[in-house]
Parts: sequence; C-alpha cells; structure tokens
Amino acid sequence: MDMAAHRPMAEPNVRIGPNFAAEPQFGILRDLAQSARLWRLIASLAWMDVRLRYRGSWLGPFWLSLSTAMMVAALGLLYPVLFHLPAQTYVPYLAVSLILWNALVQLANDAGGAFTQQEAVILTIPLPLGVHVARVVIRHLLTLTHQAVVLIPVFLLFGVRPASETWMLPPALALWLLDGFVLVLLLGALGARFRDIPPIVASLLQLAFFVTPVIWRAEQLGPHASWLIANPLHAMIDVLRAPLLGHAPAPGSWSVALGTSALIMAIGAIAFRHARARLAFWL
Repeated sequence: MDMAAHRPMAEPNVRIGPNFAAEPQFGILRDLAQSARLWRLIASLAWMDVRLRYRGSWLGPFWLSLSTAMMVAALGLLYPVLFHLPAQTYVPYLAVSLILWNALVQLANDAGGAFTQQEAVILTIPLPLGVHVARVVIRHLLTLTHQAVVLIPVFLLFGVRPASETWMLPPALALWLLDGFVLVLLLGALGARFRDIPPIVASLLQLAFFVTPVIWRAEQLGPHASWLIANPLHAMIDVLRAPLLGHAPAPGSWSVALGTSALIMAIGAIAFRHARARLAFWL
C-alpha cells in the first residue's frame, strides 16, 4: 500500500500582499527605520508624481505659483481696504498665509488616499508603509517650494527683510514635516478603512478656513483673540509664518503647536499599530 496516498496534504502557503501581521520586524520603529534607508526611492517616487501630475503642461508645477500670485494680487488690492489695514504689512502676511494654508489643505486632502492610491504596490511588494507616507509628504514639499517662489517679489516689493527671529524657521519647518508625516499616516490608515474620510476632511477644512487667521489677522478680534488658542491650526501656521515675516510667533503658539504634535503622534501611532496588520484586507 502506498503510504504517501494517506499522508495529509500540506496547506498551501497563500499570501496576499505583505503580511505585516506575521512580520514583527515591520513594527512602527522598524518600519520608519527601513523607510529612512529608502530615502532615494522615496525622493524619486515623489519627483515622478510631480512630473506625471503636470505632464504635457507648459509651466508645469509653476502653474501653482501663477495662480497663487494672482490670488495674492487680487486679495491684496481689496482686503486692505475692507479691513482698514496697511498694505505694507498685510500683503506679505496674506501671501505667506495663503501659501501655507494651501500646502496644508493639499496635504490633508491627499492624505486620505495615501494607501488606497498605492493599492497595487502594497498588495504585491512588501515595502515599509512609511515609504508611501513619506512619498506624499515629499511630493507636497516639492509643490510648496514652487508656490514659495511668489514670496520673493512680494518680500522685495514690500521690504520684508530677515530678522533675528529667522532662526525659528528650521525648527518650525521640521515640526511641519513631522506633523505632515504623522497626519498622512493617520488619515491614510483611516481612509483605507473608511472611504468617506477624504470628503469629511475637505469639508472640515473649508469650515476651518473661515475661523483661522489666514485672510484676516488675529489682532482684528481684539480682546477675543485669546480664543484662538483653541484653534491648533492657527498655532501651526503662526510658528512658521511669523519668522518668515520677521517677527516672533504669538505667545503660546509654540506650546499649542508642540502639544498638538504630541497628540497627533500618539493617535497616529495607535492607528498605525491597529491598521498595519489589516491594511492589505482593507484595500
């Protein structure tokens, strides 16, 4: 009798995409470390995204610079009259505010699809998830640099010069990059599980635009300006906007910004740990 015929058949080793649950080395710290080693790949992918988005365009990403310049010019002529503010200080404030706000909105809107847009890659190639997150952040950082070109003629025209507070720019930019990474990680995980996250985020940001000092200044609220401490977006923008304009951020802005960052990082770490083993099944 052939004993091999009675042997139980071995179960096939079926694997759909990267099995993060069975690979403990893909913990959050190891995932970030492995993603950092792939920085050349991340930079190449982000640059490819920018090139593909504007393929066939004459000005390419500089269309963003042109549209931002037109917006600053239009609002810079109208709003100083409406708000009774001197154009010498208001127009540079408006230019910086719009550029930073646009960068924040564009990043948040793309964050919800950070993983769903890379479904084919995630299900076939066991890359660290941080690669897809960093790809989105670097892509929008490149876009931000194109929009920031508008600040050069504005600063020259209105006499904005570097001041002693300029040293705050590197830590503020580092905080923005860190928050951007965690925000994409958090919204990307939520967006993979709940596909209505992107429109919800877009709606909330539309509302936040009107209650955040972007086209208006905090000083216009008078004694009620203290309520802005409850708006973390104001603090996040202020810590980067103020040094660019040559003065220190408002009192408490750094404290609120750092506290908000700590909260986002804690929530993002929990979301990443929960989603890491389930992401392949959500996509």
